[in-house]
Amino acid sequence: MTDGPPTFEFHSGNSPLVVSIPHGGEYLPDEIAGRLTDAGRRLADTDWHTLRLYGFARDLGASVFGARMSRYVVDLNRPPDNTALYQGADNTTVVPISSFDQQPLYAAARPTPEEIAQRIADYHAPYHAALAEHLSTVRRRHGFAVLFDAHSIRGEVPRFFAGQLPDLNLGTNDGQSCARRLETTVADMLERSPYTSVVNGRFKGGYITRHYGDPARSVHALQLEIAQRTYMDEQTFAFVPERAEALQQLLRRILSALVDWTPSS
Repeated sequence: MTDGPPTFEFHSGNSPLVVSIPHGGEYLPDEIAGRLTDAGRRLADTDWHTLRLYGFARDLGASVFGARMSRYVVDLNRPPDNTALYQGADNTTVVPISSFDQQPLYAAARPTPEEIAQRIADYHAPYHAALAEHLSTVRRRHGFAVLFDAHSIRGEVPRFFAGQLPDLNLGTNDGQSCARRLETTVADMLERSPYTSVVNGRFKGGYITRHYGDPARSVHALQLEIAQRTYMDEQTFAFVPERAEALQQLLRRILSALVDWTPSS
């Protein structure tokens, strides 16, 4: 494994809720950074400030997984075999070679199949091994687990969707990754908020939601994709506290509801 900071941070909570933040990392190993274009080193497709945005989750008793590595190193929310998540649509890969704006990420020496396999082994596999093991622990301890996969994206990305994305985008793999009552609980909170929202619209949940969400085995997974304009400046990537504070009040209520939720509630 490449020397550098840990590939992810982990906090073990005491509730059934596990929060995964797979795209908030900004670290690039030197040998990768040196091969990137200016667009690649800008890291524009990062889920900026998501660890900060959900910083309150630990206080609620949630366990938290947060990636430190940039998604340009390896995308933790893509299948390791590169199976397309959205058939018939433009899909990014487990090791991306272009940005959301379709700019090349590598000035030269794109990753070879061997390098891609090594990155998956070094960075993707450890995150998922730890997440799977902890979900099993939580399920044994509480009888079930709730996995909340936290994301954000620019509000306008023509490569993936036309026009402007709703503020809050809840994905449950079309209702397959969690109990319907849980989906309804969160969807109702979004509907009552001052933000625009949609359920299973353009974003239905990525690899993490689909791979781990299995209500029959007592693991309930949801993804929330947030339009970044709700808490930051999308051009400069700067965190905007007054925007974020209002959003965090809603996110805290949602995560509190997930902590308190039970399959029998």
